[in-house]
Amino acid sequence: MMTTYPTTAAVSVRDLRKAYNGTAAVDGVDLDISTGEIFALLGPNGAGKTTTVEILEGYRRRDGGTVEVLGTDPGRANQAWRSRIGIVLQSTGGHDDLTVAEVINHFALYYPDARQPDEVIAAVGLDDKRKTRVRHLSGGQRRRLDVALGILGRPELLFLDEPTTGFDPEARREFWTLISSLAHDGTTIVLTTHYLDEAEHLANRVAVIVGGRIVALDTPASLGGRDRDHAIVRWHGADGRHEVTTAEPTRVVNELTTTFDGEIPGLTITRPTLEDVYLRLIGDSTTTHQTMTEQP
Repeated sequence: MMTTYPTTAAVSVRDLRKAYNGTAAVDGVDLDISTGEIFALLGPNGAGKTTTVEILEGYRRRDGGTVEVLGTDPGRANQAWRSRIGIVLQSTGGHDDLTVAEVINHFALYYPDARQPDEVIAAVGLDDKRKTRVRHLSGGQRRRLDVALGILGRPELLFLDEPTTGFDPEARREFWTLISSLAHDGTTIVLTTHYLDEAEHLANRVAVIVGGRIVALDTPASLGGRDRDHAIVRWHGADGRHEVTTAEPTRVVNELTTTFDGEIPGLTITRPTLEDVYLRLIGDSTTTHQTMTEQP
């Protein structure tokens, strides 16, 4: 039976599988990523994120399933296909004796329609470092150079693996603006990150992978039923701190206003954060997996 893919999908995956020494690293993943979408893949170390992404990039062969990236099976992709994707790896090295400008100008020669090197250098915030040798860059500046190389070829699809590692808070925010602008211009972005606020800020959708399987996939606001989770209302009363978990926080607050004359002391209303939901998902999935493994 022929596998069909959505016409607007930049990435389509069906029943993806990969094992190492008999242990499943990716265990039946189904996934569609739309053109122009920022998609975040989250999961603990060893969950299968890197293997999945490397298969999509064409760097690792799968054991089973079907994969189509930009209309092509990455396992049989040619150089023309590779020029359509950009990759920012988790860690890179080399080029220590070259300046930033020399590195960018050199790699621009590899692409049929590269961005202007000066434009790329400015976009990643390295304008004042263009004549600096790579060995003298800070960790965050090296990551910016990695990103510059990733976007240099005007990729239709950009893979970002922990892209803001080593960035200070201001640099991370500037990077987010850059990524959002790329997506606005039509670039599809696949992001892996351990920063949950980064995923929440950037991603249109988020998938959580645990034990090689996707256990949740939704928008950041709705992941794992987050939008339906009860709120926690807290306040200070005459006898100390009070807390109520409720699906109707407005009703609780209205009732409290009849008790207090004016402001409600220490009033806070909170809902589960993306991190709360993520930790619950990976915890629940790990427990389920262990239970199934231990069954006789």
